[in-house]
Formats: sequence, C-alpha cells, structure tokens
Amino acid sequence: MRNDVVVFSGPTLSAAEGRNHLDAIFLPPVGSGDVVRAVAKYAPSAIALIDGVFGQAPAIRHKEIIWAMSRGVRMYGASSIGALRAAELAPQGMVGHGLIYRYYRRNPLADDADVTVPMAPPELGSQALGEALIDIRLTLKSAERNGIISEQLRRLLETSARSIHFRDRSFSKILAAATRKDTKYSKLGSLSTWLRSGVVKQKKSDAESLLQLISLGTHRSQPEIQSNFQITEAFALDMDYYNLFDHILPCAS
Repeated sequence: MRNDVVVFSGPTLSAAEGRNHLDAIFLPPVGSGDVVRAVAKYAPSAIALIDGVFGQAPAIRHKEIIWAMSRGVRMYGASSIGALRAAELAPQGMVGHGLIYRYYRRNPLADDADVTVPMAPPELGSQALGEALIDIRLTLKSAERNGIISEQLRRLLETSARSIHFRDRSFSKILAAATRKDTKYSKLGSLSTWLRSGVVKQKKSDAESLLQLISLGTHRSQPEIQSNFQITEAFALDMDYYNLFDHILPCAS
C-alpha cells in the first residue's frame, strides 16, 4: 500500500471501491481534527477529501486544511464536502476536481445541502442512506433529455425533491410527493422503470476520477504550497480540545 496519500471517503465511494483506482490509505469521512491526525501519523504528500461528517460532529474546518497546505501537503477535494472546501479554498491553493467542484466554484451561493446525504456510522461502513439532491437533479435532467419525462414534470419533481429534508430524500418519496401535489402525474411507471438503470451518480464519478488523477502521481510534480501560517486562538482551542495542539506548532528550524 502506498503510504504517501490519504483519502477520506465513505458514502460516496467505499474504501474497497476506491482502491480499484488508487492504492492509498483510506479513512472514514473527515471531521474536525482528522487532517491534523493524518498528517501527524502518516506524513502524506497528498490528502484527498471526498466525504465528511457534519451535524453529529464538527465538520472539517478551513483553517485545518490551510495548516496542512502550509506543511507542504497537497490538498485535493471532490464530490461532497471535498468539493465544497476546494471551491472555498481554491485561492489558497486547494485543488478541486470534477463537475460538482466546478458547480460550487461558479455558484458560491449554491446550497451545501445539494451534496448532503445521511449515512451509516463508520462502524457500519459509512454507507449512504439516501440520495444527494445534486445527483437527483442530474438524473432528472437526463430523463428529460432521453424523452422519459417532460420539462414541466422535471421541474415539478425537482421542486418536490428540494422540499424533502435531505435525511429523507429518495426517488420513491420524490415521486410520491409529486403525485400528491398534482394527480395528473399519478402514472410515473415509465420513469420508475428508467430509474433502475438511469440514475446519475455524479458524486461517485467525480471521486473516482480524482483518485485516478492522483494515481498518476501528478501531485509529486506540482510545487509545494508553503505559506506563513498563523495560528489563531480559535484554531488552537479546537486542536487542544482534540489533544492535537502540539502537532500544529511550527516545526523547529
């Protein structure tokens, strides 16, 4: 196993699936403190953020990613929280990849919840327990392009999808909600049949292509990002809470 690249993933791409594209160290969805732990334990040359925790635990903070880059670690992001952080930190040098990253880079006011899915705990594999809105929207657009649904119906289904809390989003619930809203759409059998093979998994596709890119070793030829990183009180308190304060102190010269 290569020990110079760390990947944080879960519901978007399992470790087993990820290793088909990159032989790296795979860890569960990233949370606050996890990047510092990974740098301290593995000293990687690159870290790829795909999935991350939120709500039940603090999400990965921007300052932590900037700290890692100040240590010369090339930070990549795609698909989910990785795409979000990469879009937000592109000016600081984080490398984003994929359609979803470009979507957030071009639309800074886009909703973070568009990529959010509920997931099982890490002990159960962090599997997705729902559908991401961004994949739902791309799937419905594909169905329209293929003549399965009309533009009017696509818009209705998109509205129904957005009205459902992310913890409950599934195609079956979206179709049921649309039917309740307008009875003329009570027969959606053709779409249901098409969905068996037509669902777009853009988050997964972006994750796979990012790992393929890293597998080429391109990060090795890119210049290291060094910055005059300043430890703030908030960041220091965060790391002290996780018993990681000693790891963020400047290296002795």
